[in-house]
Amino acid sequence: MADSVYKVIELVGTSEKSWEAAARSAVETASKSLKNLRVAEIDKLDLKVENGKVTAYRAKVNLSFKFETD
Repeated sequence: MADSVYKVIELVGTSEKSWEAAARSAVETASKSLKNLRVAEIDKLDLKVENGKVTAYRAKVNLSFKFETD
């Protein structure tokens, strides 16, 4: 097996519905421009609050992808 190199980036996904939808949004958006996504790790969950009400869920996601060599 050849050695591999991975890059880890930090993303913040948002959703008005749930933390799961926020994390999914981050990964699915990243997949449009990045290839070989490997692992997504939820680093932090938080909420946006306006006038005492939750208006958005936010998920900070660490996402890794494999570098391709030619």
